[in-house]
Amino acid sequence: MKLLVTFSRKEGKKPIIAQVVRDTGVLVSVERALIDSSEGEALIDIPDDTCRIVRDKLADLGAAVRFLEEEIALDESECVDCGACISICPQEVFSFDEESKLHMDAEKCVLCGRCIEICPHRALSRKSEA
Repeated sequence: MKLLVTFSRKEGKKPIIAQVVRDTGVLVSVERALIDSSEGEALIDIPDDTCRIVRDKLADLGAAVRFLEEEIALDESECVDCGACISICPQEVFSFDEESKLHMDAEKCVLCGRCIEICPHRALSRKSEA
């Protein structure tokens, strides 16, 4: 399950994700992070059965947590298999199959949205917006 974690750094540089791993024993995969001197946002992936304990621990540490149920949706009727998304994706979510048709591996996606922005035929969107 993917969680979007936002937190303030105004009270210091607390290693909240490391603390969650230490205190819960849950291994956390950080898929994307944007952190500056005043705030931070991290997209993390954790096992589905640990969502509640990780969310509660992050909240105790002052972070806001949102479950991300959304995914990137591919509208195959609009897709022309141009490969623009392949060139921009940092996680290699997109590839061509043996017949040069676009294939998408949603498990690799970190929801950065770059593919949506670059798609010339608007064949990609967030599932919640589709």
